[in-house]
Amino acid sequence: MTLRNTLDRIVRLLLVILMSAIVIDVTIQVVSRYLFQSPLSFTDELAGFLLIWVGLLGSAYATGEKQHLAIDLISGGLSPQRKRQLDILINVIVVLFALGVLGVGGFWLVYTSFLFGQVSAALELPLGYVYLVVPLSGFLIAYYALDNTFNGYQRESTLVSE
Repeated sequence: MTLRNTLDRIVRLLLVILMSAIVIDVTIQVVSRYLFQSPLSFTDELAGFLLIWVGLLGSAYATGEKQHLAIDLISGGLSPQRKRQLDILINVIVVLFALGVLGVGGFWLVYTSFLFGQVSAALELPLGYVYLVVPLSGFLIAYYALDNTFNGYQRESTLVSE
């Protein structure tokens, strides 16, 4: 099993667990609010934190599956060679953004959150754990973009030649 397959399986499993946790959390929130007229204070905050994790990890997984948002207006009329060059340029920009903004910036956010001891209001959870998904997803996005650039084209050319 390759590194890519292992990462895909881990991220998929984590996304399923997180989405299940959101469903359970929101169900508990609705039941406690409407049946018992006493909403639990932590459920709203937990749902927000889980949504952050699902959104960022989901965007990393979507990058790996080449299912992220794309505007193909420019690439539609290009030759295959020019389209490949454009794809490489786009992936380089994605890698730079993912490593620079999400990776380095996210690491700094996590570090300062732990340094200053920031905790959430209801759960009293250190916010560094919540923000940890930012650099994690940044590195995953960068890895997936690089893998799609180098190995993705090798897989596509193998399929075309068969």
